[in-house]
Amino acid sequence: MIEIDGRILAADEMEALVAQVAGKARLQGGSGERVAARFRDTAGSLAFILAARRVGATLLPLHPALPDDGARRLAARAGCHRVFLDDLDGEGLDGAPPSSPGEGHLLQMSSGTTGAPKCIARPWSAVEREIESYVAAFPAPDGMNPVIACPITHSYGLICGVLVGLRRGRAPILLDTANPKYLLRRLRESERPLLYTAPAMLHTLARLMPEGEGLHAAMTSGTLLPAPWFAAIRARVTHLFQQYGCSETGCIAVNPDLRQANAIGYPLPHHRVRAGTSAEAPAEIVVEGEGGTVRTGDLGYRRPDGMLVFVARASDTINVSGLNVYPGEVEDVVMAMPGITDAVAFARADAFAGERVMLLFSAEAPVPPRALQDWCRRWLAGHQVPVETVQVPAIPRQANGKISRREAAERYRSGCLEATA
Repeated sequence: MIEIDGRILAADEMEALVAQVAGKARLQGGSGERVAARFRDTAGSLAFILAARRVGATLLPLHPALPDDGARRLAARAGCHRVFLDDLDGEGLDGAPPSSPGEGHLLQMSSGTTGAPKCIARPWSAVEREIESYVAAFPAPDGMNPVIACPITHSYGLICGVLVGLRRGRAPILLDTANPKYLLRRLRESERPLLYTAPAMLHTLARLMPEGEGLHAAMTSGTLLPAPWFAAIRARVTHLFQQYGCSETGCIAVNPDLRQANAIGYPLPHHRVRAGTSAEAPAEIVVEGEGGTVRTGDLGYRRPDGMLVFVARASDTINVSGLNVYPGEVEDVVMAMPGITDAVAFARADAFAGERVMLLFSAEAPVPPRALQDWCRRWLAGHQVPVETVQVPAIPRQANGKISRREAAERYRSGCLEATA
């Protein structure tokens, strides 16, 4: 059984829906065809994902907020042959590479360590091994009911929330809401709930709860909690967990009792993880697994008890309420607008979302901020659209011609930018 936004789907009903999707969408395992799917209806999105998993089809789940043009663009970038936009007919995509028959994969977009978006393909068999390892090494939630208040198109909500919950024999509750008061009410109505959501939402819930009220259990992931956030959340959550991972490997480590914000977890047994030896000698976190070596771009170390501790993040990724925004994606869309000559995107601190997208750009003539944001909304999800844009005579570049996002951000924060009138 699965509950989606108050609608309860019994096991046989979900089974029928999955079978219907597989048949009408003509999903095939082993064919090598890549498909992408963007469904604004959570039940439809989940059924499509479960159908692809069952038959062994290769699938790129797309965030429900993506507009049609943006979904097509991302699907094409991932080498997909067909894209499904809120229906089971699908439409072909031009320029897709030839199919390569073999095991089906779950596709996810990742920035890697360079900031350049790339498509990560994980075999469904690897996803299954991750689920088994996660459940075996992390028994603390046994008996808890997962409440997923985050996108199921991302591995965090899909694999660790929904699929792990089903593997434990629980009935996942999916809530497609950004309303913290509604979420609190649903949590109060649930028995032993384990909340999967973004760190920013956890912080908001901690601030909204009346004195003396708390959450039974919650998982945090995606960004390190700032000290004030951590203190507020820790005081309101009985069982606070944290997990750490990346698109290339899935979940890498889980902390079953979070008492220190940067203690990101004990590595799962199907991984071999290398890092530094102490806080004074951190090193890049490197994962050795069946898919090869993955360099995370994060610095960390292992404590004597095996706990992995995060020190610093090397990535330029912008984290908006737990959703990754890759600057290159934003810059590509902006620079496709007629008249725009250059652009650089970076993170701006935000009290609610943790970070928001900030944009500097140059153009042949003055461009109203509203016009630029309207252009972005044609191609990007809401959390990817810059909340502030500043037009400058030229984008600051290094001597070798490369954009330095760090320099651009520092000049913006210090007020040293010369804005175009």
